[in-house]
Amino acid sequence: MRIRGRRYDDGTSITVAIGEGVITDITPVPGDDHDPWLAPGFVDLQINGYGGQEFNDFELTTEKVIHVSQAMDADGVTSYLPTATTHSFEMLSHTMKSLATACEASTEVARRVPGFHLEGPYISKQDGPRGAHPVEHCRPPDWAEFQRLQEAAGGRIRILTLSPEYDGAAAFIAKAVASGVLIAIGHTAADSDQIRAAVDAGATMSTHLGNGAHGQIRRHPNYIWDQLAEDRLVASLIVDGHHLPAAVVKSFVRSKTTERCVLVSDLVGMAGMPPGQYRNTSIGNIEILDGGKIVLGGQRQYLAGAGLPITYGVANIMRFTDCNLQTAIEMASIRPAELIGQTPAQLEVGSRADLVAFDLPDTGPAKVRQTINRGEVVFDAA
Repeated sequence: MRIRGRRYDDGTSITVAIGEGVITDITPVPGDDHDPWLAPGFVDLQINGYGGQEFNDFELTTEKVIHVSQAMDADGVTSYLPTATTHSFEMLSHTMKSLATACEASTEVARRVPGFHLEGPYISKQDGPRGAHPVEHCRPPDWAEFQRLQEAAGGRIRILTLSPEYDGAAAFIAKAVASGVLIAIGHTAADSDQIRAAVDAGATMSTHLGNGAHGQIRRHPNYIWDQLAEDRLVASLIVDGHHLPAAVVKSFVRSKTTERCVLVSDLVGMAGMPPGQYRNTSIGNIEILDGGKIVLGGQRQYLAGAGLPITYGVANIMRFTDCNLQTAIEMASIRPAELIGQTPAQLEVGSRADLVAFDLPDTGPAKVRQTINRGEVVFDAA
C-alpha cells in the first residue's frame, strides 16, 4: 500500500510505502498543494468514552469498548488510554476488568489501547478542584485498594491522576512509581509543600493543568503556579477552546515549553451526541451546549469533561501560541507516546505505520482524510 501527502515536519510531498504494518519506503515526489498533511497518528491519554457510552458503566462489554475504540479512528487517534473517573470501588473494578477483557478478546482494542488512565478516585473533595467528579466517591489514596484495581486491570493502569493533598500521599506515589505507574497531579487543592513532595516522590505529570481548580484562588502561591514552575512535570492541556482561554494556553506553553506539554481531548461518554440535557451519567446530570461545550446540569461555570476531539487541540494550539505544525503534531502524538513508555510512531522507514492524513483549514479543527493503524486503513473520509 502507498499513501501520498505532505510531511508535517518540513512540508515536502512524499509517497509512503507500507508493508506488514510498518513503513518500508518514503519517496519524495513533486509538490501538490492538494496533498493532505501526513503525520504520526494521534495518541490521546484521556478518553472517558464516546457516543453515549461511558467506560464507567456496570453494563460495559467488549463490544461497547470496540465501538468506542473504532470511533476514535475518525479523529486520527491511533492509540488512546480509556479513562475511568472517580467512582465506587465496585464500579472502578468492573471498568478495569471489562477493559482488560476487551484488550484480551479483541485485536481491534488491543492495537489501539496500550493501557488505561485512572483519573481519581484519590482527588480533592473541594468544590472546584474535584470538577465534575462525585464528591461522595472522592477519597484519600489507598494502596491496598489501588493494587486490587491494578490486578483487575491486568496491570494495564499506566496513568493515575491524584491529589497529593492527603496525608501519606507522597509514600503512596513512591510505591506507585516504583511499580511502573505514571503519577499525575490533578483535581487538587494541594499546597506548595505537598506538590513539591509529590514530585520528589516521582510524580511527573499535571493532568489538564488549569482545569479542575477553584473558581478563585490565592494570587500566589497556588497550585497552578507551583506546577507551572516545576520542570519535572509535563502538563497535559485541553485546548478545545472551552477549557482554557487562548491567552492562558499561550502563557502555559511559554512557561512549560512545548517539550513539556502534551495535548489531550478529555472526551466524555456523551461526546459526539447532539446538544441537549443528559441525565444520570456517571458524573450526574450534564448538558451539551451548541458548539460542543459540556457542563454540569443547571449551570454554566463547571465543565463536565470535553465534547470535542483532539483535532481541535492540534489546530487551536497553533492559533493560540503561534507554534508550527510540527510542534503541534508532536504534542499530540510522539510526546504523549513517549510519556507512557510507548515507542512512538514516526514518519520514517522502519516505524510502525500509525499515520493520519489531514487538512488544516483556516478555522475549525484539523479535518482527517485517512487514518492508518498498523498499516491498515481504518478510516477513510472518502
